[in-house]
Amino acid sequence: MAKGNFFKHWPTMFLGLIVALILLTAVFSFQLNQTEVAVLTTFGRPSVVEEAGLHFRWPFPFQKVYRFDKRIRCYEGSSGKLEETVTEDGHNIIVGIYVNYRISAVETFFSKLKDISNAEDVLNTLMRSAKNTAFGKRKFDQVVNADGNMLKLNEIMAEIQSTLTRDTSAFGIEIVDVGINSLGVPKTVTEKVFERMIAERKRFADENISKGKSEAEKIRVEANLERDQKIARAEADALKLRAQGDAEAAKFYKEFAKDPQLAEFLRKIEALRVMMRGRTTMVVNTDMPPFDLLKPGTVIPGVKASETK
Repeated sequence: MAKGNFFKHWPTMFLGLIVALILLTAVFSFQLNQTEVAVLTTFGRPSVVEEAGLHFRWPFPFQKVYRFDKRIRCYEGSSGKLEETVTEDGHNIIVGIYVNYRISAVETFFSKLKDISNAEDVLNTLMRSAKNTAFGKRKFDQVVNADGNMLKLNEIMAEIQSTLTRDTSAFGIEIVDVGINSLGVPKTVTEKVFERMIAERKRFADENISKGKSEAEKIRVEANLERDQKIARAEADALKLRAQGDAEAAKFYKEFAKDPQLAEFLRKIEALRVMMRGRTTMVVNTDMPPFDLLKPGTVIPGVKASETK
């Protein structure tokens, strides 16, 4: 009879056994994901578990598991998320920054900060201090300026990151990156800022216009000087050529003065040569110079009349 009752209730007993195994597994083990790291405390003494998977543990109060995400976290601050700070020259600005960080030494992090909430409270205080210090060392026009060459924002961010890296290393936190997510000026100074920026832009424009005019005048003067030099050289060359021509002509005139008839004859010959350069047919009056040379019986200077026949 008892044996029959056993087989009758075995499915229920098997199901109860499975539930018991699941409960025991949940009580005596924990699962760790790839993105997590854990601190396992045994009577308050911490040990780090970094390997993902199923791990054994004793139930509370013997052991307790604290899980932490080891991925990079972005934190913008809480009370100091967006607040006014003062530049070196006494101007108020509104600045908000963010910090990307991760847990680098989980045992140190746990022993000093316990959890993320406490860590970010400490980080918020350190962020406000580093931000105010860095911006307080710079003048207003190094933070807000239309001229990008005047801005020192990258330098400010690097200084804030360096300061936070130094201050958070003792807490097991690694600062990966620091950036500005908001930057402005209070309404009370906005108009003055715009007026100052307009004045700076006008001064910059006036300087460039003046520089342009100066360069244009310089180019104009150089061009005029070069033109005058070329004209002077051309005139000098022309005078030189004219003088050479006059000298050569004087030699011929001197020879022609010795025999005017020969000079006249040579001029007529040259005129005929030019007019009859090609294959030309002309009907002319031989009484007109220089065609009178073509008339029969013309006397050639220096040649006897009998030799022309």
